[in-house]
Amino acid sequence: NLGSGDNKKLEKPVDWLSVKQQFFLTTLVNKNKFQTADIKWTVPTDTSLHIIAQTTANCKIDLPAGSATASVPLQLYYGPSDYHVLKTYNNQMENIVPYGSGIFAFVKYINRHALLPVFDVLRKNVASMGLVILLLTLFIRLLTSPILYKSYVSGAKMKALKPEIDKLKEKHGEDKQAFSMDQMKLWKTAGVSPLGGCLPAVLQIPIFMSLYYFFQSNISLRGQNFLWAKDLAAYDSIYNIPFTIPFYGDHVSLFTLTAVLTSLLISIYSMSTMQDNSNPVMKYMPYIFPVLLLGVFNKLPSALTWYYTISNTITLILQIVIQKYIIDHDKILAQIETDRSEQEKTGKAK
Repeated sequence: NLGSGDNKKLEKPVDWLSVKQQFFLTTLVNKNKFQTADIKWTVPTDTSLHIIAQTTANCKIDLPAGSATASVPLQLYYGPSDYHVLKTYNNQMENIVPYGSGIFAFVKYINRHALLPVFDVLRKNVASMGLVILLLTLFIRLLTSPILYKSYVSGAKMKALKPEIDKLKEKHGEDKQAFSMDQMKLWKTAGVSPLGGCLPAVLQIPIFMSLYYFFQSNISLRGQNFLWAKDLAAYDSIYNIPFTIPFYGDHVSLFTLTAVLTSLLISIYSMSTMQDNSNPVMKYMPYIFPVLLLGVFNKLPSALTWYYTISNTITLILQIVIQKYIIDHDKILAQIETDRSEQEKTGKAK
């Protein structure tokens, strides 16, 4: 990491040492291994040098004692940080490509074994990289559709039950416990899962983090243009602001705006399914997340914000279609009335 400088000592044998930028790296390889190594990197205080960081590595090599000559098989790799290219060296250099790190290190396996193979097939058969991302988005949504579909149906049913929920509020007034019990019974009768709406959010986390690393690390995106974006590996600035806005930045990214706008539309549409929007916090919560996205997404690759725009659009269309054409509101309410009548009869019989 750049930071302000640091150092690291490697006490065990080392195959290679590498200095990496976003898409290119310089690597010193020793087939016989370095016995030990220590690395130090500093950030020059003199900005006129135009040097981001200076790195120095000292490597120890054991040579045969008493020999007049020795052969040290060193190799220098200077080239792209391409997962497929680095993997051919069979020395784990492909791990340099940051397809996942930290608490999200597990997503590198999703990227390597799921997203990357599909992306490569699409890239070889589709000329436009923007269309490749669109098709990749459709592939991801197809894989997650069974889980998401049930969640969207549950949310649509919850919206249909809103009038019934309002009646229960009037019936129980301040008795929160009685209201909660009757609400759970109502949801159970209608086949609604109270946690159904959480599934899309939970599922989005590993998917988003996978794509977050994937689009920032895949060199195939470098220099690829789409619509107004000149480079899908960088943000798509359509206007440079003459000053810096805290949290937002000094430019306007159009794909960021489309991603935030579609996210806001989903939030507004979802508000209609909320059982209680009298709480000020819950009332404004749907607007907070899109605003946060505005600051986070503005500096991210346009490939990611283009993906998010497509994904959000699909989500919004699915929710509207399910709500308008798949869920039979009258049938749900009629079933609730039937169950309620049977419960009353059973109660009288007792």
